[in-house]
Amino acid sequence: MGQILFEQTREGQVLTEAGEALLAHVETMALAAGSIASLATSGGGPAGTLRISVSEGFASWFLAPRLSAFADLYPNIIVDLVASSSYLNLSRREADMAIYLSRPQAGPLVARKLTPYRLGLYASDRYLAEHGVPADLGELTAHRLVGYIPDLLTAPELRYADEIHPQLKVSLRSSSINSQYAMVSGGAGIGILPCFIGDVAPGLSRIVPECSLERAFWLVTHRETQQLAKVRAFGAWLQAVLDGGGAARLVGR
Repeated sequence: MGQILFEQTREGQVLTEAGEALLAHVETMALAAGSIASLATSGGGPAGTLRISVSEGFASWFLAPRLSAFADLYPNIIVDLVASSSYLNLSRREADMAIYLSRPQAGPLVARKLTPYRLGLYASDRYLAEHGVPADLGELTAHRLVGYIPDLLTAPELRYADEIHPQLKVSLRSSSINSQYAMVSGGAGIGILPCFIGDVAPGLSRIVPECSLERAFWLVTHRETQQLAKVRAFGAWLQAVLDGGGAARLVGR
């Protein structure tokens, strides 16, 4: 190119002005390549690689167990399910789609609300037998609690403890909801879990039923890729799953 495309900073490599200009052309090339791949089918229907960025809990406990049905319907689509506590950048085309905890406020993105989901307080039957069942939110302060690491939260929607009770202190913390579930399931303490985890996990009981938090999932795509056949196919399939009873599982019993 004969130009400097990146420069080194304390935060790592960043694009120069020339690099930003080149990126616009590269993104257009990537979009064209993706469109060509979607046409290359061996048996008809959408094809290509579909990369979906999803939160760890939703991916592991709800989406992954149901993906076999999508694979049966669309055998020519390769699904990359990127399950993590942080999201890939849709604006930079790191993924084709994402399921966020809130509507994005900036960027060339298109979002629609998928469904609400609920969270509650859960503890293992062993923990409750050893430490007793708290009768109300006030009694929670005498129990060991499991939750997120505050300064590593990837979204404000995950800040639960202060919303439940101002005096709650979480002493067992993890950035991973699956690790939090493992601690609660192992009898380490009481945790705030999505109902689609706590209601189906064996050996857990929901306690203090008046503690019920509501959040929502948002389906997000880049505005220039939202019309790709593979993107439309997954969005329609997921909505059908939710309309067919999946949404009820997310709001809990």
